[in-house]
Amino acid sequence: MLQNKLNIANLNTPIHKLEQLSAALNKNIYIKRDDYTGTEISGNKVRKLEYTLQYVLDNGYDTVITTGAITSNHARATAALCAQLNITCYLVLRGNMAEFEGNLFLEAMLGAHIHIIEPSVSREETMEQLRAELEKQGKHPFTIPVGASDWIGTHGYINAFDEVVEQESDMNVQFDSINLAVGSGGTYAGLWYGNISHDLNKNIIGFAVDQSTDAFKTKIIEILNHLDDNIASYETLFINDDYIGLGYGQATDEELQFYIDIAQQEGIILDPTYTGKAFRGLVEEIKAGNYDDQNNILFIHTGGLQGYTQETRARIQQLLPEITDDKKQ
Repeated sequence: MLQNKLNIANLNTPIHKLEQLSAALNKNIYIKRDDYTGTEISGNKVRKLEYTLQYVLDNGYDTVITTGAITSNHARATAALCAQLNITCYLVLRGNMAEFEGNLFLEAMLGAHIHIIEPSVSREETMEQLRAELEKQGKHPFTIPVGASDWIGTHGYINAFDEVVEQESDMNVQFDSINLAVGSGGTYAGLWYGNISHDLNKNIIGFAVDQSTDAFKTKIIEILNHLDDNIASYETLFINDDYIGLGYGQATDEELQFYIDIAQQEGIILDPTYTGKAFRGLVEEIKAGNYDDQNNILFIHTGGLQGYTQETRARIQQLLPEITDDKKQ
């Protein structure tokens, strides 16, 4: 287990009870605000990057290469921390640049070298080609996988589980389950490992945002095997892939209306790529009776408001009451 890490995130992140939704569903539903970890580094990725970039510094690397979607929160957080630490940052982003906005805009502001590739192009092969080119230039690059989801980054969420246990004691509550979006597997792997390390029997429930249950289980087991080769069983891994919807970063009007409803009910904004899909899945599963054996339910809000692109905002505007512009009267 790694001991050294940066101390940059705003921790501990608070846990709040969602009073209105709890009353409506007859459950005690709590949310851990990991979207409070910072501003430029908002969302959960900084927890992982505290370990990853400490590893980069400790091992003499001067450049990092990482990847994600064109709206990637991980890529933006990496760019922000690299700027703080004077590490050269290269981003390989998959997608189409419809607008210079959101995380892409912030990454450029933060000085990252950005390479945009077509959705059909391999991110891993592109990063490997870039790594080879940088080494020829005399650089010493380190490649970070999507989401910083590997045995290094997952330490951040082992720590997060420890944090939850401490907060349970402070709040005098025991959570029956911890629920979260799963986009690359590292967050889930850390929480699951924290659970077995404490010898607890919490349900760690992931909601897939793009790939299948089997694909994510394979990825998570790979991460855990690199972390600890003495794990006896993976039977308690649970990933629900019923709420992917139209796919990564896409939302139906029904999903967007759900995000509006939660915002107006609880004053919390869920993002349309990760937390929105997962939280909707959680609510639907509770309604379906699949949480009947649970009373205290925790959801990890992993941030990602930059996922509200201009296109998505325009669609949401059509679902909201018309804004009265008194200047036009």
